[in-house]
Amino acid sequence: MKIDVLIAEIGSTTTVVNAFNGVKEGSEIQFLGQGQSPTTVMQGDVNIGLKGAIDNLKENLGTSDLEYSEMFATSSAAGGLKMTVHGLVYDMTVRAAKEAALGAGANIHLITAGRLRRTDIKKIKEMEPNIILLAGGVDYGERDTAIYNAELIRELDLDIPLIYAGNIENKEEIEEIFADSRNKLYVVENVYPKIDQLNIEPTRKVIQDVFEEHITNAPGMSKVRDMVDGPIIPTPGAVLLASKVLKEDIGDLLTIDVGGATTDVHSVTEGSEEISRILISPEPVSKRTVEGDLGVYVNMRNIVDLIGTDELAKRMQISQEELSGIIENHRPIPKTDIEKRFVEELTKEAVITAVQRHAGKLRDLFGPSGKCTLAEGKDLTKVKYIIGTGGALTRLEKSKEIMAMIIKDSKGNELFPKKEAKIYKDEYYIMASMGVLSKKYPESSVKLLKKSLNFNES
Repeated sequence: MKIDVLIAEIGSTTTVVNAFNGVKEGSEIQFLGQGQSPTTVMQGDVNIGLKGAIDNLKENLGTSDLEYSEMFATSSAAGGLKMTVHGLVYDMTVRAAKEAALGAGANIHLITAGRLRRTDIKKIKEMEPNIILLAGGVDYGERDTAIYNAELIRELDLDIPLIYAGNIENKEEIEEIFADSRNKLYVVENVYPKIDQLNIEPTRKVIQDVFEEHITNAPGMSKVRDMVDGPIIPTPGAVLLASKVLKEDIGDLLTIDVGGATTDVHSVTEGSEEISRILISPEPVSKRTVEGDLGVYVNMRNIVDLIGTDELAKRMQISQEELSGIIENHRPIPKTDIEKRFVEELTKEAVITAVQRHAGKLRDLFGPSGKCTLAEGKDLTKVKYIIGTGGALTRLEKSKEIMAMIIKDSKGNELFPKKEAKIYKDEYYIMASMGVLSKKYPESSVKLLKKSLNFNES
């Protein structure tokens, strides 16, 4: 059987492959089918899981032979893209650098503000990050901190890429520091060029490019790189790309991706003018937060602890002994009804907690002139669409009911989506695939995404 495009999503828990025809612009794109298999990163070669997913796809398509014209891939296996971020002031350059890294699909393992300390240097050495992001200072502002930090990082002699996205006045100095180092240096525009101005898109793009260039260092990924025709990008970055191209077509949206290791929330919205006038600090239009403690498989026990075993058993109407058995025998893909109910409760907690952490809040401050109300964080009140993707929210029967729990009325301090927001599910489970496809075929990716969502224009 010959198909146009095969897209592999190599996750931390599950590897999924999707088959498509008619991807060229102007053609009628078709989703042919999907195959999946547990990811085999622990065996040291993700290709075992990839082969299993392709075999499962063949079985689902009823063929023993499968050929494809193009192949693309996303990956978050083995922790995905591990980064450290270092800036000047946390609420300014550090926060801007963090937004750029998370939006590109990175998992941030260390964030520092100000001059690096001996303990920070020790942590960087122990973590062995895939990329280091160095920022600091508005353009033509403070220079010394970024230079000091660059010199300390240079002394580590790490064979990893470094991105500098700080004060433009430091460009030549930074290039001189890393001129003969093992670090491959990327100099991009400042992520925080002026007070209250974010400029994160150039850094996001470079992070994804660097990930693609250096991904062959991951176990087994060099073989995958040889197979694909286009870029391999971090899966969370691909989901945000899909959200951004879809937002341009349908309007402000929130995407919730509950996975085995993390729960990611992606919002693409300018927010309301009313809230923007009282916002303490600027927020990016497209924002991603990743909750590394909220996964329904790898980090399942964290969510169980958040709920409490007594409460969880009560919700599921089972005994503590039954619950203990379910926890001990928890599988990446639930099979029985009771296992599905268990994942359902984990997903509810993950969704509510992750959106609470992503969304902004109103704060009342009291001063000599009385009370004033300010806003901090991301304003989701103008979100028109809530989209569920990832293994849990695309496969659970009650996923739409779970997502509806984050809709709030106009009362309260949380800047959550309002009751007018409509809820959709990524039925085909192709959001990440459409993100990577959108880099070459943007129109086709939007068309198929809307099909997957059963999106009704009215």
